[in-house]
This record gives sequence, C-alpha cells and structure tokens, in this order.
Amino acid sequence: MRSINVTMSVSLDGVVQGLGRPDEDTRGGFAHGGWGNRYQDDVLAREMGKGMSRAGDMLFGRRTWEDFTSAWAGREDGNPFTAHLNAATKYVASATLEDADAWQNSVLLRGDAEKTVAELKAQPGNALSVIGSASLVHTLHAAGLVDRYTLLIHPLTLGTGRRLFEGPAPLTEFTLAGSVTTTKGVLIARYERR
Repeated sequence: MRSINVTMSVSLDGVVQGLGRPDEDTRGGFAHGGWGNRYQDDVLAREMGKGMSRAGDMLFGRRTWEDFTSAWAGREDGNPFTAHLNAATKYVASATLEDADAWQNSVLLRGDAEKTVAELKAQPGNALSVIGSASLVHTLHAAGLVDRYTLLIHPLTLGTGRRLFEGPAPLTEFTLAGSVTTTKGVLIARYERR
C-alpha cells in the first residue's frame, strides 16, 4: 500500500489559494495571488529539496497539473526541481481531462478522485506526493486517505481565499513529526496521521 503525503503552503488563516503568481488562481475574485514569494529563502529551498530527493510518485488535481505542465514540462535548466518533476511518474486525478499527454510520465486517473486515488493507494508502489491541488486534498482528506502533511505556515493572514480545510471532514488526529523555522518566519511543520 502506498502512502499519500501532502505539501501545502498556507497562511495563518488557512488560505492556500494563489501562492505563486498574481494570475495563478483568481477564482472568487481572489486578489492576493503571489503572496508566498516574499517568504522564499535558503532554508525553505533546502527543506523542499529534501522532499524532492526522496523517491516517489506525484499526485495532482487537474488545475495544478495543468499549471505545473505549463511551467515545468520540457524545461531543461539544471534546476534539481525541474529534473525531479520531469522524471517522476505523475498521476492526475480528473473527471474532465481528456488525456495526460502534455507532460511526460503523466498518467490520467479518470473519474471520481476519491475512488481512483483509493484504488491507486491500495496498490504496491512508491509513496504519492501532492503539492498544492487544494480541491484534490479536500477530497482525499474527507475520505481519510491523507497519511502525512507538510504545512508551510506563512506568517500572514489574507482574509479571503480558498482554505485548506473547508467543508465536511472526519475527525483525524496527527502527530508532529518535526518542524523547521525559516529565516523569513515560515514554520515548516510535518504531521503524520495517528
């Protein structure tokens, strides 16, 4: 059985929308896109690099997979993240995507994400890492499929935007497995399901 490990940047008030760019996710009139950029530092890069250095496959929702595809597919720049992302097997859960041919090593999980991801998780294989993909994470958390969270808790509140834990979800307890604080005040907290 595989494990599902979620890495998510989040504001103090739980917002996960539009971390990287002003135009990344403007749904609902969200106007704070790019809020995470000013918190980048060597500690954050090193900690994220540790995660990228572990063998594993990736799991995306459609929107994040399409966004990552436009940014990373076919790129050759010497960045270790580029090499990792392009080499990894990437599963994309979607009820609407026609195919996953736009990015090498991508596999489409067509249909209901709760069902298709549960089936994938039950198979032997590498751990599954989710970066972003908030809608998919909502579904997986509600279904009790998430084993670990790495939360990058940023020291700001946004007041609006999609939040990490919205809607119904089961009571789930986690244990703090480790934490690191960056020079910019981001708390990187790793939680494992009890």
